[in-house]
This record gives sequence, structure tokens and C-alpha cells, in this order.
Amino acid sequence: MAPSERDPRVVVGVDGSPSSYAALRWAVGYAQLVGGVVEAVHAWNTPTELGWSGLLVDPEFDLERARERFTDELRAVFADERPADVRELLIHGDPSETLISLSEGADVLVVGSRGRGGFTRAMLGSVSQRCAQHAACPVVVVQQEREHAH
Repeated sequence: MAPSERDPRVVVGVDGSPSSYAALRWAVGYAQLVGGVVEAVHAWNTPTELGWSGLLVDPEFDLERARERFTDELRAVFADERPADVRELLIHGDPSETLISLSEGADVLVVGSRGRGGFTRAMLGSVSQRCAQHAACPVVVVQQEREHAH
């Protein structure tokens, strides 16, 4: 399919942080303006915990927890009115590597300015910074929405 014949592809990282919610809202609004589709991506890693017998990993439990978190995150943004042009991608892997990989062929990659971890004084989170430096398409970094005083 020639590039002019396909819908613009907007990839957005969703990690449960307020800025990722703002990024998802921005991505949906942008996709609606350009007639595109949104790929909402939740990348998750298996936590590493050592027990007396070695690494404690239950991939099925971790997958189910990631799926529940992603569903809750999408519900937090859209309630029960999820736009039809949003595709959900739940991927096991490093978030920045996953988003950088998915940026291949995308029209834009959208990330929140800060994720769930890190330092509160940091201007950018590590994932948004790595994506801005290494993505194969333009990157939009969205800050957390601020409440307006009336």
C-alpha cells in the first residue's frame, strides 16, 4: 500500500501516569484531525524478584496484571466511550525499545513527558527522552494536564 493510500498511524505510549493520559488524549485528537488511527501501547516487563530457589516469575500472572492495568488506564481516559480508531497493543518488553521499534513507519510517536517512576524534578522521563532521541518518526512529548483555577 502506498503511503498516500493508508491512514496516518499515531503511536502513543500509555503507562498509567497522568502525562501518558494527556498523551493519549492528544493522540486521539490529532488522529481525528488527520483521519488517522491510534495505536495505544502498554509495554510491560516482568518484575525480577529473587527467591530462595532463584528467579520468581509467573508470566501468566504478570500478563494478566498488565492486561488489567491497561484496561484500567484506557477506562480512566475514555470511560465507556473508547473511540473506534484506537487499537490496543499490549507488549512484553522494555517501554522505550518497544515504542522506538513501533515508530518505524508511524507518522508520529506521542509520549508523556514523565512516566510513573523517576525523579520528580526531571524535565523528561527516561522513556520520553530516549524516544525523542531515537524514534524513526517525529515525536510529540505531552505534559500532564494542569487543573485550571476558576
